[in-house]
Amino acid sequence: MHLSSIDWLIIIAYMLFALGVGVYFSRKAGKSINEFFVSGRNLPWWIAGTSMVATTFAVDTPLFVAGVVAREGIAGNWLWWNVAATHVMATLFFSKLWHRAGIITDLELLEIRYSGKPARILRGFRALWEGILLNCIIMGWVMLAMIKVTGVFVDWPKWNVLLVLLSIAFTYSVLSGFWGVVMTDVIQFIIAMASAVVLAVIVVNENGGIATIKLKLHEIYADKTDQVLSFVPELGSTFLPVTTFIAFITVNWWAAKTADGGGYLAQRMFSTKNEKHSFLATLWFTIANYCLRPWPWILVGLVALIVYPNLDDPELAYPMMVLKYLPSGLLGLMLVSFLAAFMSTIDTQVNWGTSIIVNDFYKAFIRTDGSDKHYVQVSRVVTFLMLALGTCTTMLMTSIKGGWELFYGMSAGIGGVYIARWFWWRVNAWSEISAWLSAALAYFTLYFIHQSQPTEFYSVYGWRLIIVTGFSTVCWLTATFLTAPVAEKKLITFYEKVKPGSPFWKPIAAKAKVGHVAMYGFKDLLSWLAGIIAVYAFLFGIGKIVLGFPGTGLIYLLVGGLAGAWGFRLLSKDIVTE
Repeated sequence: MHLSSIDWLIIIAYMLFALGVGVYFSRKAGKSINEFFVSGRNLPWWIAGTSMVATTFAVDTPLFVAGVVAREGIAGNWLWWNVAATHVMATLFFSKLWHRAGIITDLELLEIRYSGKPARILRGFRALWEGILLNCIIMGWVMLAMIKVTGVFVDWPKWNVLLVLLSIAFTYSVLSGFWGVVMTDVIQFIIAMASAVVLAVIVVNENGGIATIKLKLHEIYADKTDQVLSFVPELGSTFLPVTTFIAFITVNWWAAKTADGGGYLAQRMFSTKNEKHSFLATLWFTIANYCLRPWPWILVGLVALIVYPNLDDPELAYPMMVLKYLPSGLLGLMLVSFLAAFMSTIDTQVNWGTSIIVNDFYKAFIRTDGSDKHYVQVSRVVTFLMLALGTCTTMLMTSIKGGWELFYGMSAGIGGVYIARWFWWRVNAWSEISAWLSAALAYFTLYFIHQSQPTEFYSVYGWRLIIVTGFSTVCWLTATFLTAPVAEKKLITFYEKVKPGSPFWKPIAAKAKVGHVAMYGFKDLLSWLAGIIAVYAFLFGIGKIVLGFPGTGLIYLLVGGLAGAWGFRLLSKDIVTE
């Protein structure tokens, strides 16, 4: 592919910017692991929230959306839209709790919430299991996606391009730590959104406008046009069967590993200035992630159904549309958005993985009395090792889908105990250990049964999710009641620090030395439901408007506005004040 001089200048400028960020923040990040992993807890909400959005936009995301639209229409996006309930819950209930915990990693919560050897075993196990194994699986499919995209844009050796990008990401990550991650995330988000919107506008205009596009879709797909444009999955769909759709909206949002906002989202929550900024950051992420971000990609995916109706790999439609419609300059900007999206996801995974390996394994078990400078130096070495392991994982992967299935399959059903540990004093370390082991056991049992006797039943993700989640939930609840509770002194200290605000903490709250703690109640549940309605109403309202149904879109937006206002009024004041 021939790139013009201006395209190269744009690409080189971004690379130099990323390296410059690393150099600029290197001194600040090197002061302590608090600076290196949580930016000194000094991030304003708009940086932390934008970083959340940017890091969930990997290089494979627009390709995935275009592929989903090609296979199942707009409704196929319920594969990720279903998680909106999780993020509304994280905004209302967990954003302030994470910040109050005053921790560096989400795994550090285990030490302040649980007691005894089980807590230490769980912390060490999860540090290695999540920091290395699960983290490398994520990096593996992201790198595989980058190789896939590279093959469309350039004729260079794909691994050479990947190694150059990894070298740049490694340099600014190892120099500037989390400061470099979040600051490059903000620029990446601006570039990615601007590029996606510009591409969508050009593509729609070049194909005669949205009305003409709908007519062409009807000509090519005849009676399937309504299915392509529908926001609700078709009954009996093989891509998203009824069982899977029901499992998504009733089980997945609370069963997923990130049900309480843990992982890299939590890292940004407790990196903010205060609890209010943590709340606003997560709120901004939820709105931007679901209501604003998807529609430019969906529009390009719809037009790709007309321009490239019979692609063997529909995920390649998005980069092919970029090549076909963008002129020099804009092409370079779009390429930068892909490169930036890739590095944003990789640097986040590497920084987060390094944080739990160093803080929750090395510092907790190997060298407990090191200086801040020592831990920063170790973190920089581990950053390199994480990138190397992620690259090796990529070499072993044959498909992005396989990586997704392995990751989500092994962690299905974990979310229930993650939610319960905040709101119920009786949950202990054995609860989490049982949840992890039983989920993995159930997943691999189903997998090996299917390998020996292939069945159509196993191919329905919804059934696998329900079985694994159900088995895991029964196991961790049983373990909770069969094992001793957490030491009372530990529970009191945790309650005084975090103030969970749950009626299921009453036995502990009665002994804690704290002032008034606002209790969550029925109104807060209604507020959560109102928030979910608001997010989906805004999502569908914006979608209807861009698809040429302004009247219906305005009705959705009105419903969203009313639901949002009602939900805000119902909120406990403790949630939105410092």
